[in-house]
Amino acid sequence: MRIAIIGQSPFAAEVYRSILKDGHKIAGIFTVMDKNGKQDPVAIAGEKDGIPVFKLKTWRKKGEAIPEVLEQYKSVNADLNVMPYCSQFIPLEVINHPKHKSICYHPSILPRHRGASAISWTLIEGDTRGGFTIFYPDDGLDTGDILLTRECDVSINDTVDSLYNGFMYPEGIKAMAEAVKMIAEERAPCIKQPEVGATYDAFLNKPELCKVNLQQSARSIHNFIRGLDSSPGAWTLLDGKQTKLFCSRLWHLEVEQGRNVELESGATGMITRDGLMIQGNDGKWLLVKLLSVEGKFQKAETYGLDTGSQEEIIPTDEEAGAVEKVRAVWAAILKADVQDDTDFFAAGAGSMDVVRLIEEVKEASGLALVNEDVFMATKFDDFSRQLIIKMRGGGGKKVQEYPTHKMHVNKMDISFPTQLYIDGEFRDSSNGKTLTSINPHDESEICKVQSASREDVDVACKAAYRAFKHGEWGKMNARDRGALILRLAELMDEHKEELATIESIDSGAVYTLALKTHVGMSIDTWKYFAGWCDKIEGSTIPINNARPNRNLTITKKEPIGVCGLVTPWNYPLMMLSWKMAACLAAGNTVVIKPAQVSPLTALKFAELSLKAGIPPGVINVLPGTGSQCGQAIADHPLVRKLGFTGSTEIGHKIMSSCAVSNLKKCSLELGGKSPLIIFADCDMDKAIKNALGSVFFNKGENCIAAGRIFVEETIYDQFLERVVEETKKMKIGDPLDRSTQHGPQNHLAHLNKLVEYCETATKEGCRLLLGGKRVDGPGLYMEPTIFCDIQDHMYVAKEESFGPIMLVSKFDAGDVEGVVERANNSEYGLASGVFTKDINKALYVSENIEAGTCFVNIYNKTDVAAPFGGFKRSGFGKDLGKEALNEYLKTKTITFEFSL
Repeated sequence: MRIAIIGQSPFAAEVYRSILKDGHKIAGIFTVMDKNGKQDPVAIAGEKDGIPVFKLKTWRKKGEAIPEVLEQYKSVNADLNVMPYCSQFIPLEVINHPKHKSICYHPSILPRHRGASAISWTLIEGDTRGGFTIFYPDDGLDTGDILLTRECDVSINDTVDSLYNGFMYPEGIKAMAEAVKMIAEERAPCIKQPEVGATYDAFLNKPELCKVNLQQSARSIHNFIRGLDSSPGAWTLLDGKQTKLFCSRLWHLEVEQGRNVELESGATGMITRDGLMIQGNDGKWLLVKLLSVEGKFQKAETYGLDTGSQEEIIPTDEEAGAVEKVRAVWAAILKADVQDDTDFFAAGAGSMDVVRLIEEVKEASGLALVNEDVFMATKFDDFSRQLIIKMRGGGGKKVQEYPTHKMHVNKMDISFPTQLYIDGEFRDSSNGKTLTSINPHDESEICKVQSASREDVDVACKAAYRAFKHGEWGKMNARDRGALILRLAELMDEHKEELATIESIDSGAVYTLALKTHVGMSIDTWKYFAGWCDKIEGSTIPINNARPNRNLTITKKEPIGVCGLVTPWNYPLMMLSWKMAACLAAGNTVVIKPAQVSPLTALKFAELSLKAGIPPGVINVLPGTGSQCGQAIADHPLVRKLGFTGSTEIGHKIMSSCAVSNLKKCSLELGGKSPLIIFADCDMDKAIKNALGSVFFNKGENCIAAGRIFVEETIYDQFLERVVEETKKMKIGDPLDRSTQHGPQNHLAHLNKLVEYCETATKEGCRLLLGGKRVDGPGLYMEPTIFCDIQDHMYVAKEESFGPIMLVSKFDAGDVEGVVERANNSEYGLASGVFTKDINKALYVSENIEAGTCFVNIYNKTDVAAPFGGFKRSGFGKDLGKEALNEYLKTKTITFEFSL
């Protein structure tokens, strides 16, 4: 058949290509005049293929067909007119001229919603079924006979764009091609269109028709807004200013108190951190996320706030290169040169161009945008500015200016925030309380840090919940999430010397150890879990079929939601990383309370996460006390998982709170009294070196420290002599000194407990070989201490010191079973170790020792890929490795039934 295409838009261009692909002859294309020097897509496609293209200003004049236009049309000799949309603008002389007359696409199941705004009225009326009709137009308004229809479900949150892009556009193209094929094969029906159910809905092209009535139910208001969401936009008066409303959702959660605003007709409206809340006359609420106030777009939650003047942004070479790539994307879409003041929509772009822009910008710059990012910055200079802010971690909004504490220490300038980090912003605590951070080297004050209240925890948990349920994080592809986490790891690597310095002055960690372990292993952890993001998988399970049908069961691994983390003071950054990296890789959001006495690297980490572009609300860092902040996290109903590392005593309270609050899942890494067994057949030099490390590593503030060393009696005296000799060589002093091996204890209360612990050991009859007291002079230094002749019944044989105190016991020669039994005679089971050249002894100990980790001929060798966690009163659950992901995932089982 010879076919004439009459229409415009990308849809018409795709219909043209489909018909051409099916082998039909396109006799001519009749479309619109160029707009702003830009041809319509169907004209571009036709000219490229050498098809005659006629660009018409109008078909009629004073209601009559223009003779010369009619002659142009007749000259192509078409057998059929194919019209995507708008048959009412085409004269009947054209519609009825071809042999097979004309077919037209209409975005409604006729006869419902006749008229040019049918798809909008489908949403405004709250229809749950929609679709389109291909019909033969006549002299009525969409009243001709029907050829075919296609139906789809319409959800409560569909918009014109989602309905059009998800069904009307792709299925409409296929259906138009199918209709042509049916006509060519003479099997096309001609079904008379009924009048029952017909509606003649207004063409929504006048401002008065687009004004939303706020004196109706929340659902009706929402339906009207989404029906005009793409264009031209539903509007009302907000504080007396004409304001268009976009991105509406019905609200089913508790409505937080916000700033009241004046809406037309006395409707109730509030600006909250979620956006503009509007109450319908049925008492229910809806949320509007995007506003256009007197022509200027802005996120609804920022309405009425003083955003300040925009500071000049000078792009780096890398940023400038990305901007020029995006300029080329704009130029390709708009088919025109793009200047800084070029407006995307004024230059002729439509809703489909927004979709294309977002996809191509992601390809060109790696940044994931959403529709509202385009509406918020329609001019190219504003758009490019927004891109640069996003690239710098601003999350698409103005970068916050916040105070930082600056120091020159360790031959470098360092800085870190001292406020709470909630919902992507640094802020003061609600009650004004602070914590004092002390440098354990000289007991001087470093700074004051804001201390979170229960109210702050509530705000943070709600922000984390919003980020998980409604924010970018919850919608993000797993691979994109991994890229963000990797970017965070790279920033940590760029700042590793600064992080290690902060860790040293705040926790007393020796700088060289902090650089390698505290910070180095933290970076490795983030890199490792970044790679897991897109590898979290479920499974398929063969189950018995319910005959005669068949069944399929699959499992999905899903994130838990908001997770609370409470971390200790011995490895502040590393413990944060061990837990949070797996948590975020699994897709959760986090509220973390770092240790009260060592919060500074957590706050620096928060700053780096902001720069990495982690969306607001995903990470919330709340320094505070355990009794207030920590307890509030454990109690909060929105927290569905709590990860804790600390003492067994507090672990009991944490587990109880998790049970009482909302039965939240918890994982606990608690105290230890790890045994190290050294047999006479060991490599003595290696055993001595590792025994020293097992106790004195990180000045004994190490959860897996060997709390008791069992030495076979035949080498007992030799072992004691050697460890005393080697310990005396350790240099104690300033942790920033590169030659220092032993730094200060973390805080005064802990140092006092260590001194008391040594006094108890002496009273119990333990033999003191070295140390046992505080180092004379300033700073929180404890002498490396060695006690021997420890008996199993003693207090120090059962309880953890968590400091640089070596406790040595002897065991009978050859008594492998007996020493393992003694080692297991403890309520703790975190780690263990054995040194022997006999593989049989090594295997026996490793299989029978009751501990989550067993080191053989090595100690303290942890790795990000190896799971870590304890047994018994040392807790349960795992950090690190693939198993850590299971702590932050839930398994959903889905069973299908189908028939063949």
